[in-house]
Amino acid sequence: MGVFACDTETISAVPPAKLFKALVLDSDNIIPKVAPQAIKCVEIIEGNGGPGTVKKVTFGEGSQYKYMKQRVDELDQENCKYCYTVFEGDSLGDAVEKICYETKIVASSDGGSIVKSSSKYHTKGDSQIKEEQVQAGKEKALALFKAIESYILAHPDVYN
Repeated sequence: MGVFACDTETISAVPPAKLFKALVLDSDNIIPKVAPQAIKCVEIIEGNGGPGTVKKVTFGEGSQYKYMKQRVDELDQENCKYCYTVFEGDSLGDAVEKICYETKIVASSDGGSIVKSSSKYHTKGDSQIKEEQVQAGKEKALALFKAIESYILAHPDVYN
């Protein structure tokens, strides 16, 4: 098994605590509202939302995939850190065993946030990940992030 890692940073005008509430704590509710074509619903299969929780994400009709399952590995609201692993679903394809994500939101000097994300793709056997697949995933994630950010900015009182 190999591991392909990739890191990104995204700037937001939204302060860290507010952004963390929307992106992490309320993501199961907000994502189907802002991007129903991407994600139809998120349901908790096991757990209470904290570490160890298993969720099933059903993709929307605009997606090429049907579903994925993910496990919450770490949820640190005080430090705005969230880690989870996608371990099942057709979005993994034939080459990937699992994908581990780590997100940390820190304050920027202008009152907004910097979202630092790390992804680790664990491949099956000697399979390789194509850079264009990773880039396509990054673009979809950024579009989803921007949709959530726009929702927060349009509804400033929702995540106080």
